[in-house]
Amino acid sequence: MRIAIFANEGRKSMLVSRKLHQKFKDTHFILDNEKPDIIVTVGGDGTLLAAFHQYQNILDKVRFVSVHTGHLGFYTDWRDDEIDDLVISLQSDNGQSVSYPLLDVKVSYIDQLRPESFLALNEATLKRNSATLVTDVYIGGELFEKFRGDGLCLSTPTGSTAYNKSLGGAVIHPNLRVLQMTEIGSINNRVFRTLSSPMIIAPNDWVTLYPNRESDYILTVDQNSYHGRQIKQITFKTSKKSIHFAKYRHMQFWQRVQDAFIGAEYAN
Repeated sequence: MRIAIFANEGRKSMLVSRKLHQKFKDTHFILDNEKPDIIVTVGGDGTLLAAFHQYQNILDKVRFVSVHTGHLGFYTDWRDDEIDDLVISLQSDNGQSVSYPLLDVKVSYIDQLRPESFLALNEATLKRNSATLVTDVYIGGELFEKFRGDGLCLSTPTGSTAYNKSLGGAVIHPNLRVLQMTEIGSINNRVFRTLSSPMIIAPNDWVTLYPNRESDYILTVDQNSYHGRQIKQITFKTSKKSIHFAKYRHMQFWQRVQDAFIGAEYAN
């Protein structure tokens, strides 16, 4: 089995990364950052997101395992003091995995013939720099509304627990391969109207935005930001691709939500 270790630059993460490196060598795993079978991330959810984007071209060939070195992350299953157990689990690997759906983002620019494609694990957002976002919103190819406000957030089911949740969006189980559109500071008065409610979009549908032709848009895809260009249109659709996590002790989704936001001590 070929293993890649992807760690953030924190002192604790680097220490755990070095320990893992030595343990994998001692147990005769092959360390391979180019063509791994398993990617072990060390840090938190931000580290996992960075690793996902680095290896997004081979998602069908790899599984992820995450070790957290700070506060418990939503995607991280192992603590930094459990790496011996993690190595033992990898030695008895049977190829099982749990999969989460992703979000396809396709952007057409005014000054570019071919659109650019992105893949998101959590969400993508469109905003403007210190100005109101005005965009036509199409769903499944049909005009739905003209949105005015701070921005729009399109999220995956697992991403529904991130920025989307802070906007008042619903938390969605990842077995539902849908996307969610949530408004950010919409303007609703006697002149302007939006639905003013999160929307769950079916897997065979898609959302297309046609924003006014300004050049101060800020597009985010997970933790990455793109700005300074005139956008012709953006299309969001549930991706046919998925991210796969090695299923050694992968926490069930609702248990993960409870642990992240409520805590077992408050559930009774």
